[in-house]
Order: sequence, then structure tokens, then C-alpha cells
Amino acid sequence: MPVEVRSDKLMQLVDENVQIEQLGAGFTFTEGPIWHPHDEFLLFSDMPGDVRRKWSADGGVVEVMRPSNKCNGMTYDADLNLLVCEHTTSSVVRERPDGTRETLATHYKGKELNSPNDIIVHSSGAIYFSDPTYGRWPGFGIERDQDLDFQGVYRLAPEQANGAGGDPELLVDDFGEPNGLCFSPDESLLYINDTPNAHIRVFDVAADGTIANSRMFAEGIGDGDLAKGGLVDGMKCDERGSIWVTGPGGVWVFSPEGEHLGVVEISESVGNIHWGGPDWKWMFVPASTSLYRFQTKVAGRREPFMR
Repeated sequence: MPVEVRSDKLMQLVDENVQIEQLGAGFTFTEGPIWHPHDEFLLFSDMPGDVRRKWSADGGVVEVMRPSNKCNGMTYDADLNLLVCEHTTSSVVRERPDGTRETLATHYKGKELNSPNDIIVHSSGAIYFSDPTYGRWPGFGIERDQDLDFQGVYRLAPEQANGAGGDPELLVDDFGEPNGLCFSPDESLLYINDTPNAHIRVFDVAADGTIANSRMFAEGIGDGDLAKGGLVDGMKCDERGSIWVTGPGGVWVFSPEGEHLGVVEISESVGNIHWGGPDWKWMFVPASTSLYRFQTKVAGRREPFMR
């Protein structure tokens, strides 16, 4: 069966006989999926290939940008401007529908960011992003020395997201390699995973957007060995508060309390995930050389661009 069931609770979220559909293949390493709610297409990254692609039901897979600055995580803000984490420029940028490109973050206290990786938007308009070192590795970016001496997670305040400028706010700096991140449905919690440590931590989100009270949410999601694949990487929260995250064998699912409910099995190492489709119940899965999707019984947490 395509689903490894560890708890019957998983059956409320996805059918154990769910069909895993391959939408495209022949890529290098896919990442960064994001669904456009009006035009009904999915953008996704191919970092080593230095290309951005688009999938739609009518057009299949087509290239939309080459080179792409080896972009990784992408999302939309509430106005459907595209926010992009770029590896080769160590930047967070905004691309407006008219083609205008604006750089939102490149440095912290005079030092270049490592390589922004994954990105989300709060309902206030604030932008949160992780900054591991992977874009300074061969293949996934440009091999170069690290300017900062830590790997952090940052916040751009709403006014900065609107172009006011200034350094992003450092929220936390004690991760091995911070990677995927997502809010709970009510935005009271921020989940951040750590790839080499193979775990997910959860934080309380304060009224001013800062985070506190770090605690462990889930551990043992693989062993963090990049050479083996199947890493904790992309992560999303559904409308019920369950956490879906990449891991060994496919997409791991956890209850809001941290119980491991099971794994939706994918035949390749998964890089990231995101919901799409007209009712937000298609799970799109960029996985190494391919793009997959499967149907869920639950929709994704309503992010600002999804409303």
C-alpha cells in the first residue's frame, strides 16, 4: 500500500490506498512548490539545474526561468507577489506580476546571509525565512566560504516586507541547519525543522512576531545523513493542525500533539511539499527527479495567499 499507517488517525487525513500520480520527470533536484490560487498552476524549483518550472493541468511542465539563481523555497504574499529564496545571491526577493524584482534581504549586521532556503508569510504581512548553508555547497548553489558563523531563522517586519529596508530580525540561531518552517492554523505556534539533527522544534509566537519557549515536537525523522536522502526538509501544516514533513520513505504525518501517524510513501527522496488545487486538497510533492501529487482528505492551513 502507498501509505504506512501507524495510527488510525491518519485515515482521517489521507486514504491508505491513495494514488500517487507522477506529473513530470527528468529533473535534477526539485524543490519549492507553490500553487497560484487564481491561475491554477504550480511553480517549483530545480536548484542544481538552475531553472524554475511551472506545471498546469492543461500545459504540463514548462520552463519559466533559466537561470533562476538556483532558487529554492517560494511562496506568495497576500497580494500574490512571488517571494523567492535564492541560493546563488543569498537573498530573499519579491517578484511582482508585472516582472518587477525587489530584493528584501541579503545581509545581517553587515554579513551576507548564508542561503535563504524556505519562506512563509504571517497574516500581518511579516515574512519568516530559514537560512542554512546549503546554497554554499557545490551543485545546490555556489561553493564559497560562510560569512556568518551561525545558521538562523529570521523575520522581516510588515514594513520591511513593504520595502522599508533594514536588516531582518534574527529569531533563533541554535540550529544545525534550519530548513522547513510553518505556522499552526491560528499562528500561535511556529514549527522549524533541523535537517542534520532530524527533528522538529516548536515555538510560541508572541504578539510582536518574535518566538519563544522552544521545545521538541518530533525526533528521529531519519538520521540527517544527506548522502542517504530522505531528510527532514520541506514542511507544512494542515487546517486541523497536523504537520506534514519530508522524511525517509516519503511524507511523514504528525498529529498536533506530535504523534507520528504514518508515512505517505514516495518512490524518490522528497524535497518539499505544498497543497494546491481548487479546494487545497492536492498535495504536490517535488521529489528528486520528479514531481508527484496525491489527494488528501484535509486541506492545507489557510496561508494569507490562499484566502
